[in-house]
Amino acid sequence: MSPVDLKFVFVVGKGGVGKSVASAALALAAAARGKRVLVAMCNTKERLSRMLQCDPIGPDITPVAPNIDAVNMQPVAAMREYGRMVLRVEALYKMIFENKYVSAFLHGTPGLDAWAMLGKAQFHAGEQLPDGSDRYDLVIVDAPATGHGLDLLRVPRVIVDVAPPGLLRRDAEKAWALFSDPTRSGVLLVTLPEEMPTNETLELHQTITDELQLPICGLVVNGASEALFDDAQAQAIERMASDGALQPQLSPWVTTARRRVVRDTIQQACVQRLRTGLRMEPLSLPRFPTGELRRAQLDELSGALSAQLDRA
Repeated sequence: MSPVDLKFVFVVGKGGVGKSVASAALALAAAARGKRVLVAMCNTKERLSRMLQCDPIGPDITPVAPNIDAVNMQPVAAMREYGRMVLRVEALYKMIFENKYVSAFLHGTPGLDAWAMLGKAQFHAGEQLPDGSDRYDLVIVDAPATGHGLDLLRVPRVIVDVAPPGLLRRDAEKAWALFSDPTRSGVLLVTLPEEMPTNETLELHQTITDELQLPICGLVVNGASEALFDDAQAQAIERMASDGALQPQLSPWVTTARRRVVRDTIQQACVQRLRTGLRMEPLSLPRFPTGELRRAQLDELSGALSAQLDRA
């Protein structure tokens, strides 16, 4: 299914490939279809507020654009809120979670901080308004970089496997059922058209499908660009670059053109490897010459993504 038609989407990939950009573009594309969206970041140095040109996003859910809310989940705050959501009785919550010995144990237990954030996001995916309608049509989790992102995805299954029957295991089972259902949830892979990110994406895809057996709902290639030269032009540039008698005033131009030919060749090879290895057609987000994206660029990226989703 298309990511905009799901209930819960994990956005994962190597650090620096543009997961936050892809999350924002997907959120805008879904919001343009009239969906209510929550973007949940995992204790990160968030860039979303600068891109959307809104107030900084902290541990409280904040409106950031029409039909879009966002939250930067932090372990301590998420643990506190998750405890309240699970126990539902304030006095019982205080007795357990505000006990200094219990608190120290919880925050010292591997995986529970991650589960608190993931459990919070999963709770909002099923949250309802007083009239019985869903608060959000789509929850997007902007996951940490690959290694930590995989750890986050593993947590509910680990809890299901090792935790005794009770509230924690029950909620983990509910979450795992959601995450494993391809009609409701999916993992969106994000990469760059470069060799190292491509290698890591292929490995990440194998881990998610073979080990975790979670559904993949798409692949986004960020920073993609159209080839500037056709094959004949590229060959001519290569001949000029190897010509020892090239006039000095032309050399900088030829060198620059050859660099572009090399970059385009690498990009095309990487995209083809991804297309073949993952057996899916990538979604492309165009490359912008500016280093810092703003709302106008995000709207353009969202439009490009939306058009590709419609065609798919």
